[in-house]
Amino acid sequence: MFRSGVRAELGDRVEVVGEAGDADEAIAVIMRVRPDVVLLDVHLPGGGGRAVLDSCVTELPAVKFLALSVSDAADDVIGVVRGGARGYVTKNISADDLVDAIRRVADGDAVFSPRLAGFVLDAFASGEQDPAGHEGLDQLSPREREVMRLIARGYTYREVARDLVLSVKTVETHVSAVLRKLQLSNRRELATWAAARHLV
Repeated sequence: MFRSGVRAELGDRVEVVGEAGDADEAIAVIMRVRPDVVLLDVHLPGGGGRAVLDSCVTELPAVKFLALSVSDAADDVIGVVRGGARGYVTKNISADDLVDAIRRVADGDAVFSPRLAGFVLDAFASGEQDPAGHEGLDQLSPREREVMRLIARGYTYREVARDLVLSVKTVETHVSAVLRKLQLSNRRELATWAAARHLV
């Protein structure tokens, strides 16, 4: 439904040459079609946008990636930029601004809102390592990290399930695994742990 909405908002101002519902399908479509710009969902099922970047950026250097996400967490922004994305916009962006962002990325510009650009500049200026290197975070799978960030930001299990296209039961299983691996007792402790590491 979200992809249909984006297509409708873009109208005939941007030629849509393909779409995908998960990371594996996205990689296959990108490799086959070789588009000018990929509008990439950061929390794409099957490994997230970073998995797509890791598979495609080196193989297809001419293809440019613009990340799109409901999240404006610093960890998400920095992660995909390190992966090779040329910009990052959130899902509350207007249709006109999204078209402009796509065109600017196609022209070689980097596109971020001022707040998100600040995350990137701070991370690179401080020489910060890849966020995946945060203590404890490397124990989590990519999907567990996605679930952890949303839960830590106050999302309900149902909201996480909707955003990541999972069942509520699967979300509960991931949260249990995250709490166990990080040796935390509940969601409140998880939110405190994530905030202390600037992951939300």
